Amino acid sequence: MHIVIDGYNMIRQSDTLRRLERQGLEAGRRGLVCVLSPYRKIRGHRITVVFDGWASGSPEEERDRMGGVEIIYSRLGEKADEVIKRIADKSGEELLIVTSDRAVADFARRCGAKVLSSPVFEQRIKEAMETVPCPDYGDKGDEKELDRAGVRKGPARRPSRRQKNDLAALRKL
Repeated sequence: MHIVIDGYNMIRQSDTLRRLERQGLEAGRRGLVCVLSPYRKIRGHRITVVFDGWASGSPEEERDRMGGVEIIYSRLGEKADEVIKRIADKSGEELLIVTSDRAVADFARRCGAKVLSSPVFEQRIKEAMETVPCPDYGDKGDEKELDRAGVRKGPARRPSRRQKNDLAALRKL
């Protein structure tokens, strides 16, 4: 699976990364890559982060690689949204777009990509990092039983096709 992330959107949706960005844009970008790099190693997904360069970027699109994560800076006059849309439109592989921008998400879905919001993806990263086995980590032992109080009985509401696609993308993360 190829995961394409709207970089500044993800940074500004995360409390931790937003604090880093206050120190400077570069600190926010590096913080995001530092979070994504171990996740990429655990899951093995190809990850691309796209950042805006439209206001003060280079006349050509720039590409970089850090910690196994591919980084794309859009060219001068082009927003990251347009780069993400172009990737979604031309990609022939299974694609997951991480953005909270509704226009980009709708376009990506029309192209057949799966879409997750930035906060949901950040939560999945945290969960994945918590489940990494540690040599010092012992057996969990007894686990709490689920509290069934308050669970309604009756026919279940069937999820929509969009919800099913989103759940399928979450299971692959």
